[in-house]
Amino acid sequence: MSLFSGFSRRRFMGFMATSTLLLNSSFANEMPKIKIFMAGDSTMSVKALSDYPETGWGMPFATFFTDDVQVYNFAKNGRSTASFRAEGLWQQIMDLCHAGDYVFIQFGHNDEVSTKATYTTPEQYQVNLLAFIQDVKAKQAHPILLSPVTRRYFNKQGEIEETHPYSALVAQVAKQTDVDFMDMDSITRDYFSALGDEQSALRFMHIKPNLHPNYPNGVKDNTHFNELGAREVAQLVLTELILRHHPLINELRTTDPKHLKLKY
Repeated sequence: MSLFSGFSRRRFMGFMATSTLLLNSSFANEMPKIKIFMAGDSTMSVKALSDYPETGWGMPFATFFTDDVQVYNFAKNGRSTASFRAEGLWQQIMDLCHAGDYVFIQFGHNDEVSTKATYTTPEQYQVNLLAFIQDVKAKQAHPILLSPVTRRYFNKQGEIEETHPYSALVAQVAKQTDVDFMDMDSITRDYFSALGDEQSALRFMHIKPNLHPNYPNGVKDNTHFNELGAREVAQLVLTELILRHHPLINELRTTDPKHLKLKY
């Protein structure tokens, strides 16, 4: 390995290890006009190089915005609404959050599994979401609730099964508090169902043995995305923002003029 490639790898590892994605120059001294915070689990989080090509959808999502926007991805593998707060991750967001900022909140994968230490009852899950919303509003910032993204399990009818009993609970909290809500469970389930079994598998962590050094024995994971799946989920979130004429669409990155000549 050359000195250059070694240096690049160390820099990349340092970048991936942090939960903060800086979209403006790392040497800029001025504060961003708007901050976006991401609170969630492994389907959203920044991944280590050792887990590549596993990718949380929050990673490509951060690239959509102008340099005036800074995205802080605090999502962590295996976290629930309870453990995210207990470990101080939520407090870190609150310490940085100010009026006018946005906080994307997406939990459920680990809350709803009764055999996990991170399990929360349906009642506690909603209480925790309500507390998150109250904290964000107290900062005069904007909470955005999302139901958990789908798992990929097809039934005999060729449709992906519903596996998130807590998605309806998120919708109830959003309605009760009148905050922005994206039903990413339904949206991603419909999207991957339409792709079908074979094509949807290309978006998840499906790697045969002896093809990748991180997974020498292979992996067949129907919960976590690879780079393609994560980017497409991020695009689905962006599409929802556009359909709602959400203020964040005014902060999207300016298109490079040479890309305007391209067509699909």
